Amino acid sequence: MTVPASTSTEPRTARQHHPARPAAPGRGADGGGETTERALGADEAFRDDLERLRFSPYYSRLTAVTQVISQNGAGQGVHNRLTHTIKVTSVARAIATAITRPGDPRRALLDRLGGCDPVVVQAAASAHDLGHPPFGHLGESVLDRIARQRYGLADGFDGNAQTFRILTTLDALHPAGGLNLTAAVRAAVLKYPWCRIGFPQPHPSELAHPPRGAGDNGRDPGSTKFSAYFLDAAEMVDARAAYPWLPPLRQTVECSVMDVADDIAYSLHDLDDFHRAGVLQYATVATEFRQWLANSARLAREDPDTLTPDVPGQSLEALRRRIDAKDPWIADDDAFRAAVDHVLTDLIDGLLAVPYDGSRAAERALGSFTGQWLARLQDAVTVTLDPNPRSGYVSLLPQAWHEVAILKFVHQRFVLQRPDLTLYQRGQARILTRLVDGFDAWLADPADAPRAPRRLLEFIDLATAGYHRIAQTWPDLLPDTDPAAQRRRAMGRGLIDYIASLSDARAVATADFMTGNAERLWDAGGGL
Repeated sequence: MTVPASTSTEPRTARQHHPARPAAPGRGADGGGETTERALGADEAFRDDLERLRFSPYYSRLTAVTQVISQNGAGQGVHNRLTHTIKVTSVARAIATAITRPGDPRRALLDRLGGCDPVVVQAAASAHDLGHPPFGHLGESVLDRIARQRYGLADGFDGNAQTFRILTTLDALHPAGGLNLTAAVRAAVLKYPWCRIGFPQPHPSELAHPPRGAGDNGRDPGSTKFSAYFLDAAEMVDARAAYPWLPPLRQTVECSVMDVADDIAYSLHDLDDFHRAGVLQYATVATEFRQWLANSARLAREDPDTLTPDVPGQSLEALRRRIDAKDPWIADDDAFRAAVDHVLTDLIDGLLAVPYDGSRAAERALGSFTGQWLARLQDAVTVTLDPNPRSGYVSLLPQAWHEVAILKFVHQRFVLQRPDLTLYQRGQARILTRLVDGFDAWLADPADAPRAPRRLLEFIDLATAGYHRIAQTWPDLLPDTDPAAQRRRAMGRGLIDYIASLSDARAVATADFMTGNAERLWDAGGGL
């Protein structure tokens, strides 16, 4: 299968092709061991990329997009996508600065890989969540289901792929679409450098040992995570062409730094939010951990079908087994037990044992816990020349890797599985469904369709042109090239692009307008 060349309507500038570094020694097309000089002006171009991202309206929008739960739903300040992004960028910069410091032993390994540019790392971290739709991961799953089931979009919706689409097509800064970023930064946001299905071949979901995120989830075809839709696959290939030595499914070095930083920040700041909110109850969490530590030998012999979250200790045992099954390359029962014990001591008995009461003492305790863990995890970063397919060139040492898995478990088990959060999210899912229903009916009305939001119509035009190009140059990716199916597909992609670009509040307000529940007519104007 041949990937079509990038088909922008206006030539990109040369800056778009500045690589982050030359071909790695011994890995270039000629097999030689000498590196070439960095492209002239690359550092300035990377800093320009960083500012373009920070001044993008898609970046500003993140302040009004849910991380886990909206501020209105929490009743107090919680992380949103922008504060999460800022913290990921801070952690990523700290890691990149440390591992590239002269004299650090990791620097020598990075030099063999061609180096690591801290500014590219910051830009990738700043961009990594631009594609998240209203209501966080809940919105992502709802739009994915609608895209596939209603509009026949085989690649559905994914926040990572939406990020890449914003950077290369939807943002309006460059006349040809997108932000006209360097290849280095575009490649550094490709955490999962493949499409959901179809590209590359063999598809990573079909491999015996697929990369992280590429495996089949058992329900839907293709990969659970991916970084480009069919419409943007040529742009993905173009960005990665600056790295001819890079294996097909491997992240760039800068991307792997951003990925580790995302894991570290996510594992800590959501615990911060829900400790403040009083959601993480000491007794419940402590019982789960103590019961597993006391009964781990017996639990290890239990039939997997009998494990249930209703019995303390069994959720942690289920996690241990998932790690053993999915990540045997790093799974270690002694490291897992040590991580459970460390989180019990520091988080549960050290932080959660004293309820957060809003006092300065409580704030200091929370800040101290977060700061110590950030420093610990950032110091546990390692560089590997030939990492496991489920890891990256820059990753966490095994003990820290297990500790992050345990911290994430606390959030997933004791926050995300709460019935009250589920009830709240089901209401948000209905809002998104109403939006799709309303806009779909609007576009189907020949009298009113021309009065639809101009940006929505532009997004549909972009998708129409994109699918036309694919039908001409890459038809294997399309299940049906019938003109009617193509029109429906383009309308669906454009509509999903439009709804995904809304903030939480704008999504709620627009849904209210569509059902006639809003009272002030012109409140909708700016959003439409």
